[in-house]
Amino acid sequence: MITVTSIAQSKIKQTLINRGHGLGIRISVKTTGCSGLAYVLEYVDGLNEGDDTEIFDGFNVIVNKKDQPYLTGLTMDYIRKGLNE
Repeated sequence: MITVTSIAQSKIKQTLINRGHGLGIRISVKTTGCSGLAYVLEYVDGLNEGDDTEIFDGFNVIVNKKDQPYLTGLTMDYIRKGLNE
């Protein structure tokens, strides 16, 4: 199970509205260099085979079953510092 803070939920919903459409946000992991894994976030319009969804207030969080062991217990938040968000 993934937790999404209320601030992150507001940002995701606003971004989906600005895009004019969208099913939700996909969270996945990818292998990176020597350090292991990195999170990948992307807005998506549909599901792929092997995807599971969690429904939040007005959007879905989509996770592929192969990535679930790495993402279970994740809390997603939104922070803006300078030019980064």
